[in-house]
Amino acid sequence: MDLLVKPIQPMDKSINIPGDKSISHRSVMIGAIASGITDIQNFLPGQDCQSTVRCIQQLGIEIDQMSPTHLQVKGKGLAGLSEPGNCLDAGNSGTTIRLLSGLLAGQDFLSIVTGDASIRQRPMARVAEPLRKMGAQVWGRNEGRYAPLAIRGGHLKAIDYRTPVASAQIKSAVLLAGLYATGETVVTEPALSRDHTEKMLRAFGANIQTDNLTTMIKAGALNAQNVIVPGDISSAAFFLVAGAIIPGSKIIVNRVGLNPTRTGILDVLAEMGARISISNQFESSGELMGDITVEGRGLRGVVIGGDIIPRLIDEIPVLAVAAAAAEGQTVIKDAAELKVKESNRLRAVATELSRLGANIQETDDGLIINGGRNFKGAVCEAYHDHRIAMACALMGLIAPEQTIIRGAECIDISFPGFEDVLNSLYI
Repeated sequence: MDLLVKPIQPMDKSINIPGDKSISHRSVMIGAIASGITDIQNFLPGQDCQSTVRCIQQLGIEIDQMSPTHLQVKGKGLAGLSEPGNCLDAGNSGTTIRLLSGLLAGQDFLSIVTGDASIRQRPMARVAEPLRKMGAQVWGRNEGRYAPLAIRGGHLKAIDYRTPVASAQIKSAVLLAGLYATGETVVTEPALSRDHTEKMLRAFGANIQTDNLTTMIKAGALNAQNVIVPGDISSAAFFLVAGAIIPGSKIIVNRVGLNPTRTGILDVLAEMGARISISNQFESSGELMGDITVEGRGLRGVVIGGDIIPRLIDEIPVLAVAAAAAEGQTVIKDAAELKVKESNRLRAVATELSRLGANIQETDDGLIINGGRNFKGAVCEAYHDHRIAMACALMGLIAPEQTIIRGAECIDISFPGFEDVLNSLYI
Protein backbone atom coordinates (compact mmCIF):
# COMPACT_ATOMS: atom_id res chain seq x y z
CA MET A 1 0.00 0.00 0.00
CA ASP A 2 1.21 3.50 -0.83
CA LEU A 3 0.59 6.31 1.67
CA LEU A 4 0.36 9.82 0.15
CA VAL A 5 1.22 12.80 2.36
CA LYS A 6 0.82 16.47 1.46
CA PRO A 7 2.32 19.54 3.18
CA ILE A 8 0.22 20.97 5.98
CA GLN A 9 -0.47 24.39 7.48
CA PRO A 10 -0.35 25.26 11.23
CA MET A 11 -3.15 23.43 13.05
CA ASP A 12 -5.03 23.28 16.35
CA LYS A 13 -6.22 19.69 16.90
CA SER A 14 -7.26 17.22 19.61
CA ILE A 15 -6.75 13.55 18.69
CA ASN A 16 -7.02 10.05 20.12
CA ILE A 17 -4.47 7.33 19.46
CA PRO A 18 -4.60 3.53 19.90
CA GLY A 19 -3.74 1.65 23.08
CA ASP A 20 -0.16 1.04 24.18
CA LYS A 21 1.38 -1.91 22.36
CA SER A 22 3.67 -2.96 25.21
CA ILE A 23 0.88 -2.91 27.80
CA SER A 24 -1.58 -4.67 25.47
CA HIS A 25 0.87 -7.58 25.02
CA ARG A 26 1.46 -7.88 28.75
CA SER A 27 -2.20 -7.66 29.75
CA VAL A 28 -3.00 -10.75 27.66
CA MET A 29 0.02 -12.79 28.80
CA ILE A 30 -0.30 -11.96 32.48
CA GLY A 31 -4.09 -12.30 32.35
CA ALA A 32 -3.63 -15.82 30.96
CA ILE A 33 -1.65 -16.99 34.02
CA ALA A 34 -3.84 -15.16 36.56
CA SER A 35 -6.89 -16.75 38.16
CA GLY A 36 -10.18 -15.35 36.86
CA ILE A 37 -11.32 -13.08 34.05
CA THR A 38 -9.09 -10.14 33.12
CA ASP A 39 -11.11 -7.43 31.37
CA ILE A 40 -8.97 -5.34 28.99
CA GLN A 41 -10.21 -2.06 27.51
CA ASN A 42 -8.51 0.07 24.83
CA PHE A 43 -6.52 -2.99 23.71
CA LEU A 44 -4.40 -2.34 20.61
CA PRO A 45 -5.83 -4.52 17.79
CA GLY A 46 -2.62 -4.27 15.71
CA GLN A 47 -0.91 -7.24 14.09
CA ASP A 48 1.74 -7.64 16.80
CA CYS A 49 -0.77 -7.81 19.65
CA GLN A 50 -3.00 -10.16 17.67
CA SER A 51 0.01 -12.47 17.39
CA THR A 52 0.16 -12.57 21.19
CA VAL A 53 -3.59 -13.29 21.39
CA ARG A 54 -3.29 -16.22 18.97
CA CYS A 55 -0.28 -17.70 20.78
CA ILE A 56 -2.04 -17.52 24.15
CA GLN A 57 -5.14 -19.13 22.67
CA GLN A 58 -2.99 -21.98 21.32
CA LEU A 59 -1.77 -22.49 24.89
CA GLY A 60 -5.33 -23.33 25.93
CA ILE A 61 -6.59 -19.96 27.19
CA GLU A 62 -10.02 -18.71 26.11
CA ILE A 63 -10.12 -15.07 25.02
CA ASP A 64 -13.43 -13.41 24.23
CA GLN A 65 -13.20 -10.44 21.89
CA MET A 66 -16.09 -8.18 22.92
CA SER A 67 -14.95 -5.62 20.32
CA PRO A 68 -11.66 -4.98 18.51
CA THR A 69 -10.41 -3.02 21.54
CA HIS A 70 -12.19 -4.87 24.37
CA LEU A 71 -11.01 -8.36 25.39
CA GLN A 72 -11.72 -10.73 28.24
CA VAL A 73 -8.98 -13.23 29.07
CA LYS A 74 -10.18 -16.27 31.03
CA GLY A 75 -7.06 -17.00 33.02
CA LYS A 76 -6.36 -20.44 34.49
CA GLY A 77 -3.61 -19.56 36.94
CA LEU A 78 0.12 -20.24 36.79
CA ALA A 79 -0.36 -23.93 36.00
CA GLY A 80 -3.16 -23.45 33.51
CA LEU A 81 -1.32 -23.36 30.18
CA SER A 82 -1.35 -26.51 28.04
CA GLU A 83 1.00 -27.88 25.39
CA PRO A 84 0.24 -26.36 21.96
CA GLY A 85 -0.61 -28.67 19.10
CA ASN A 86 1.39 -26.64 16.61
CA CYS A 87 4.20 -24.08 16.42
CA LEU A 88 3.46 -20.73 18.04
CA ASP A 89 3.81 -17.90 15.52
CA ALA A 90 4.90 -14.51 16.89
CA GLY A 91 4.59 -12.88 13.47
CA ASN A 92 6.69 -9.70 13.41
CA SER A 93 6.56 -9.18 17.18
CA GLY A 94 9.81 -9.28 19.16
CA THR A 95 7.84 -8.63 22.36
CA THR A 96 5.67 -11.69 21.72
CA ILE A 97 8.50 -14.14 21.10
CA ARG A 98 10.80 -12.93 23.88
CA LEU A 99 8.22 -12.53 26.67
CA LEU A 100 6.44 -15.71 25.64
CA SER A 101 9.78 -17.55 25.90
CA GLY A 102 9.90 -16.56 29.56
CA LEU A 103 6.42 -17.96 30.15
CA LEU A 104 7.16 -21.15 28.23
CA ALA A 105 10.33 -21.71 30.26
CA GLY A 106 8.10 -22.30 33.27
CA GLN A 107 5.95 -24.93 31.56
CA ASP A 108 6.64 -28.64 31.87
CA PHE A 109 6.02 -29.32 28.17
CA LEU A 110 7.62 -28.74 24.79
CA SER A 111 6.83 -25.62 22.76
CA ILE A 112 8.20 -24.31 19.48
CA VAL A 113 7.92 -20.58 18.82
CA THR A 114 8.85 -18.81 15.62
CA GLY A 115 8.04 -15.66 13.65
CA ASP A 116 8.33 -14.03 10.26
CA ALA A 117 11.57 -13.59 8.28
CA SER A 118 12.48 -10.46 10.26
CA ILE A 119 12.00 -12.16 13.65
CA ARG A 120 14.06 -15.14 12.53
CA GLN A 121 17.01 -12.76 12.00
CA ARG A 122 16.75 -10.98 15.35
CA PRO A 123 18.98 -12.04 18.29
CA MET A 124 17.37 -14.49 20.71
CA ALA A 125 20.44 -15.69 22.65
CA ARG A 126 20.06 -12.71 24.99
CA VAL A 127 16.80 -14.29 26.22
CA ALA A 128 17.73 -17.96 25.83
CA GLU A 129 20.90 -17.65 27.93
CA PRO A 130 19.28 -16.63 31.26
CA LEU A 131 16.41 -19.07 30.74
CA ARG A 132 18.93 -21.89 30.33
CA LYS A 133 20.65 -20.75 33.53
CA MET A 134 17.29 -21.14 35.27
CA GLY A 135 17.02 -24.75 34.09
CA ALA A 136 14.95 -24.55 30.91
CA GLN A 137 16.10 -26.34 27.78
CA VAL A 138 16.15 -23.91 24.86
CA TRP A 139 17.26 -24.80 21.35
CA GLY A 140 17.40 -22.60 18.26
CA ARG A 141 19.07 -22.07 14.92
CA ASN A 142 22.75 -21.22 14.74
CA GLU A 143 23.62 -22.64 18.17
CA GLY A 144 20.49 -21.22 19.75
CA ARG A 145 20.96 -17.65 18.63
CA TYR A 146 17.93 -17.35 16.32
CA ALA A 147 14.31 -18.49 16.06
CA PRO A 148 12.61 -20.86 15.69
CA LEU A 149 13.13 -21.69 19.36
CA ALA A 150 12.21 -25.02 20.93
CA ILE A 151 11.63 -24.73 24.68
CA ARG A 152 11.10 -27.46 27.26
CA GLY A 153 10.61 -25.84 30.62
CA GLY A 154 9.63 -26.60 34.17
CA HIS A 155 11.53 -27.16 37.44
CA LEU A 156 13.21 -23.76 37.28
CA LYS A 157 15.57 -22.34 39.89
CA ALA A 158 16.01 -18.66 40.68
CA ILE A 159 19.06 -16.79 39.40
CA ASP A 160 20.71 -13.45 40.02
CA TYR A 161 21.10 -12.09 36.49
CA ARG A 162 22.68 -8.94 35.06
CA THR A 163 21.35 -8.12 31.62
CA PRO A 164 23.98 -7.24 28.99
CA VAL A 165 21.89 -4.29 27.77
CA ALA A 166 18.98 -2.28 29.15
CA SER A 167 16.14 -4.26 27.60
CA ALA A 168 12.59 -4.59 28.90
CA GLN A 169 12.16 -7.73 26.80
CA ILE A 170 15.09 -9.56 28.42
CA LYS A 171 14.11 -8.37 31.90
CA SER A 172 10.47 -9.35 31.38
CA ALA A 173 11.30 -12.82 30.09
CA VAL A 174 13.38 -13.57 33.19
CA LEU A 175 10.77 -12.11 35.56
CA LEU A 176 7.96 -14.14 33.97
CA ALA A 177 10.08 -17.28 34.26
CA GLY A 178 10.77 -16.26 37.86
CA LEU A 179 7.09 -16.78 38.67
CA TYR A 180 7.79 -20.50 38.24
CA ALA A 181 11.22 -20.69 39.90
CA THR A 182 12.26 -21.91 43.33
CA GLY A 183 13.73 -19.02 45.30
CA GLU A 184 14.01 -15.32 44.52
CA THR A 185 14.87 -14.33 40.95
CA VAL A 186 16.87 -11.10 40.68
CA VAL A 187 17.39 -9.04 37.51
CA THR A 188 19.73 -6.04 37.35
CA GLU A 189 20.05 -3.75 34.33
CA PRO A 190 22.87 -1.40 33.30
CA ALA A 191 20.26 1.36 32.83
CA LEU A 192 16.54 1.62 33.44
CA SER A 193 14.34 0.17 30.69
CA ARG A 194 10.55 0.37 30.54
CA ASP A 195 8.91 -1.25 33.56
CA HIS A 196 5.42 -2.17 32.32
CA THR A 197 5.90 -5.82 33.30
CA GLU A 198 6.83 -4.96 36.88
CA LYS A 199 3.90 -2.57 37.28
CA MET A 200 1.37 -5.02 35.85
CA LEU A 201 2.68 -8.00 37.83
CA ARG A 202 2.43 -5.90 40.99
CA ALA A 203 -1.16 -4.91 40.12
CA PHE A 204 -2.02 -8.61 39.61
CA GLY A 205 -0.64 -9.49 43.05
CA ALA A 206 2.86 -10.78 42.31
CA ASN A 207 5.52 -10.86 45.02
CA ILE A 208 7.80 -8.36 43.26
CA GLN A 209 10.03 -5.54 44.47
CA THR A 210 12.20 -2.99 42.68
CA ASP A 211 15.25 -1.19 44.02
CA ASN A 212 16.72 1.24 41.50
CA LEU A 213 18.02 -0.94 38.61
CA THR A 214 17.32 -4.27 40.35
CA THR A 215 14.02 -6.17 40.41
CA MET A 216 13.29 -9.22 42.60
CA ILE A 217 10.42 -11.67 42.14
CA LYS A 218 9.24 -14.83 43.91
CA ALA A 219 6.73 -17.44 42.78
CA GLY A 220 3.15 -16.75 43.79
CA ALA A 221 -0.40 -16.76 42.49
CA LEU A 222 -1.80 -13.93 40.37
CA ASN A 223 -5.37 -12.65 40.43
CA ALA A 224 -7.27 -11.25 37.44
CA GLN A 225 -7.69 -7.47 37.14
CA ASN A 226 -9.53 -4.92 35.04
CA VAL A 227 -7.06 -3.12 32.76
CA ILE A 228 -7.52 0.17 30.90
CA VAL A 229 -4.68 0.36 28.40
CA PRO A 230 -3.37 3.93 28.03
CA GLY A 231 -2.74 5.43 24.62
CA ASP A 232 0.66 4.40 23.26
CA ILE A 233 3.19 7.21 23.75
CA SER A 234 5.26 5.72 20.90
CA SER A 235 2.29 6.28 18.59
CA ALA A 236 1.47 9.64 20.16
CA ALA A 237 5.07 10.70 19.49
CA PHE A 238 4.45 11.15 15.76
CA PHE A 239 1.70 13.68 16.40
CA LEU A 240 3.46 15.35 19.32
CA VAL A 241 6.40 15.96 17.00
CA ALA A 242 4.01 17.16 14.29
CA GLY A 243 2.83 19.85 16.67
CA ALA A 244 6.39 20.71 17.65
CA ILE A 245 7.87 21.08 14.15
CA ILE A 246 5.12 23.26 12.68
CA PRO A 247 5.39 26.72 14.31
CA GLY A 248 2.03 28.09 15.39
CA SER A 249 0.50 24.64 15.83
CA LYS A 250 -1.12 23.11 18.91
CA ILE A 251 -1.92 19.41 19.24
CA ILE A 252 -3.56 17.64 22.20
CA VAL A 253 -3.20 13.85 22.34
CA ASN A 254 -5.69 12.35 24.78
CA ARG A 255 -5.20 9.67 27.47
CA VAL A 256 -1.57 8.87 26.70
CA GLY A 257 0.55 6.62 28.92
CA LEU A 258 2.89 8.64 31.16
CA ASN A 259 5.06 5.87 32.55
CA PRO A 260 8.36 7.60 33.44
CA THR A 261 10.36 4.85 31.69
CA ARG A 262 8.68 5.87 28.42
CA THR A 263 8.50 9.68 28.60
CA GLY A 264 11.99 10.45 27.36
CA ILE A 265 10.38 11.82 24.17
CA LEU A 266 8.72 14.57 26.25
CA ASP A 267 11.96 15.46 28.00
CA VAL A 268 13.84 15.77 24.71
CA LEU A 269 11.12 17.79 22.95
CA ALA A 270 11.04 20.18 25.92
CA GLU A 271 14.83 20.51 25.81
CA MET A 272 14.58 21.25 22.07
CA GLY A 273 12.18 24.10 22.82
CA ALA A 274 8.66 22.69 22.41
CA ARG A 275 6.05 23.89 24.92
CA ILE A 276 4.54 20.78 26.63
CA SER A 277 1.82 20.52 29.26
CA ILE A 278 -0.07 17.56 30.80
CA SER A 279 -3.61 17.49 32.20
CA ASN A 280 -6.42 15.10 33.31
CA GLN A 281 -4.10 12.49 34.84
CA PHE A 282 -5.34 9.18 36.32
CA GLU A 283 -4.03 5.65 36.92
CA SER A 284 -5.06 2.11 35.93
CA SER A 285 -3.21 -1.14 36.79
CA GLY A 286 -0.26 0.88 38.00
CA GLU A 287 0.04 2.93 34.80
CA LEU A 288 -0.38 6.72 34.79
CA MET A 289 -2.04 8.40 31.81
CA GLY A 290 -3.16 11.89 30.84
CA ASP A 291 -3.68 14.41 28.02
CA ILE A 292 -0.51 15.85 26.46
CA THR A 293 -0.51 19.26 24.76
CA VAL A 294 2.36 20.35 22.51
CA GLU A 295 2.74 23.79 20.96
CA GLY A 296 5.24 24.44 18.19
CA ARG A 297 7.43 27.51 18.53
CA GLY A 298 10.70 26.49 16.85
CA LEU A 299 13.16 23.80 17.90
CA ARG A 300 16.92 23.71 18.48
CA GLY A 301 19.43 20.86 18.18
CA VAL A 302 20.47 18.82 21.23
CA VAL A 303 22.60 15.81 22.19
CA ILE A 304 20.57 12.64 22.90
CA GLY A 305 22.39 9.74 24.56
CA GLY A 306 23.23 7.86 27.74
CA ASP A 307 20.59 6.75 30.24
CA ILE A 308 17.73 8.44 28.38
CA ILE A 309 18.07 6.14 25.34
CA PRO A 310 16.15 3.18 26.85
CA ARG A 311 13.33 5.63 27.68
CA LEU A 312 12.89 6.63 24.03
CA ILE A 313 14.46 3.87 21.95
CA ASP A 314 11.33 3.45 19.79
CA GLU A 315 10.98 7.22 19.33
CA ILE A 316 14.38 7.84 17.78
CA PRO A 317 13.06 7.70 14.18
CA VAL A 318 10.51 10.42 14.93
CA LEU A 319 13.03 12.44 16.95
CA ALA A 320 15.25 12.38 13.86
CA VAL A 321 12.44 14.22 12.05
CA ALA A 322 12.27 16.79 14.86
CA ALA A 323 16.05 17.23 14.63
CA ALA A 324 15.90 17.72 10.86
CA ALA A 325 13.40 20.55 11.40
CA ALA A 326 15.36 22.16 14.25
CA GLU A 327 17.99 24.87 14.15
CA GLY A 328 21.53 23.57 14.68
CA GLN A 329 22.99 20.11 15.07
CA THR A 330 21.50 17.13 16.90
CA VAL A 331 23.67 14.15 17.86
CA ILE A 332 22.00 10.83 18.74
CA LYS A 333 24.37 8.28 20.30
CA ASP A 334 24.36 5.05 22.37
CA ALA A 335 21.55 3.71 20.15
CA ALA A 336 23.23 0.72 18.44
CA GLU A 337 20.25 -1.40 19.59
CA LEU A 338 18.30 0.13 16.69
CA LYS A 339 20.37 -1.91 14.25
CA VAL A 340 18.50 -5.09 15.28
CA LYS A 341 14.90 -3.90 15.24
CA GLU A 342 12.38 -4.61 12.46
CA SER A 343 14.96 -3.01 10.19
CA ASN A 344 18.37 -1.46 10.78
CA ARG A 345 16.59 1.69 11.91
CA LEU A 346 19.69 3.88 11.99
CA ARG A 347 20.44 3.14 8.35
CA ALA A 348 16.80 3.28 7.30
CA VAL A 349 16.24 6.66 8.98
CA ALA A 350 19.40 8.13 7.46
CA THR A 351 18.57 6.82 3.98
CA GLU A 352 14.91 7.78 3.83
CA LEU A 353 15.06 11.18 5.53
CA SER A 354 17.95 12.06 3.22
CA ARG A 355 15.61 11.44 0.27
CA LEU A 356 13.37 14.11 1.78
CA GLY A 357 16.22 16.62 1.97
CA ALA A 358 17.45 16.10 5.55
CA ASN A 359 21.15 16.50 6.26
CA ILE A 360 21.70 13.29 8.21
CA GLN A 361 24.61 10.92 8.73
CA GLU A 362 24.63 7.43 10.25
CA THR A 363 27.31 6.64 12.86
CA ASP A 364 28.28 3.39 14.58
CA ASP A 365 25.73 3.93 17.36
CA GLY A 366 23.48 6.75 16.24
CA LEU A 367 22.91 9.70 13.93
CA ILE A 368 24.25 13.21 13.33
CA ILE A 369 21.59 15.56 11.99
CA ASN A 370 22.16 19.12 10.85
CA GLY A 371 18.85 20.93 11.00
CA GLY A 372 17.36 23.10 8.32
CA ARG A 373 14.33 23.49 6.11
CA ASN A 374 15.57 22.58 2.63
CA PHE A 375 13.16 19.68 2.34
CA LYS A 376 11.50 18.17 -0.73
CA GLY A 377 8.84 15.63 -1.50
CA ALA A 378 10.07 12.14 -2.39
CA VAL A 379 9.17 8.48 -2.76
CA CYS A 380 10.25 6.62 0.39
CA GLU A 381 10.50 2.96 1.37
CA ALA A 382 9.12 1.56 4.63
CA TYR A 383 11.51 -1.43 4.96
CA HIS A 384 8.56 -3.43 6.40
CA ASP A 385 9.05 -1.25 9.51
CA HIS A 386 6.07 0.63 10.92
CA ARG A 387 8.15 3.31 12.66
CA ILE A 388 10.16 4.09 9.54
CA ALA A 389 6.94 4.44 7.53
CA MET A 390 5.39 6.81 10.06
CA ALA A 391 8.59 8.87 10.37
CA CYS A 392 8.61 9.39 6.60
CA ALA A 393 4.93 10.36 6.71
CA LEU A 394 5.64 12.92 9.40
CA MET A 395 8.51 14.39 7.38
CA GLY A 396 6.12 14.61 4.45
CA LEU A 397 3.99 17.10 6.39
CA ILE A 398 6.77 19.71 6.19
CA ALA A 399 8.03 18.94 2.67
CA PRO A 400 6.77 21.39 0.03
CA GLU A 401 5.62 18.67 -2.39
CA GLN A 402 3.75 15.40 -2.08
CA THR A 403 5.52 12.48 -0.41
CA ILE A 404 4.77 8.82 -1.12
CA ILE A 405 5.63 6.00 1.30
CA ARG A 406 5.80 2.56 -0.32
CA GLY A 407 4.81 -0.48 1.75
CA ALA A 408 2.93 1.59 4.32
CA GLU A 409 0.62 -1.30 5.24
CA CYS A 410 3.21 -2.27 7.87
CA ILE A 411 1.94 0.68 9.98
CA ASP A 412 -0.97 -1.54 11.06
CA ILE A 413 1.52 -3.52 13.19
CA SER A 414 1.36 -0.82 15.86
CA PHE A 415 -1.05 1.91 14.72
CA PRO A 416 -4.17 0.73 12.90
CA GLY A 417 -6.03 3.82 11.68
CA PHE A 418 -2.88 5.94 11.39
CA GLU A 419 -3.85 7.28 7.96
CA ASP A 420 -7.27 8.39 9.25
CA VAL A 421 -5.73 10.26 12.19
CA LEU A 422 -3.14 11.82 9.88
CA ASN A 423 -5.82 12.97 7.43
CA SER A 424 -7.84 14.50 10.30
CA LEU A 425 -5.05 17.06 10.77
CA TYR A 426 -5.96 18.65 7.42
CA ILE A 427 -9.64 19.16 8.22
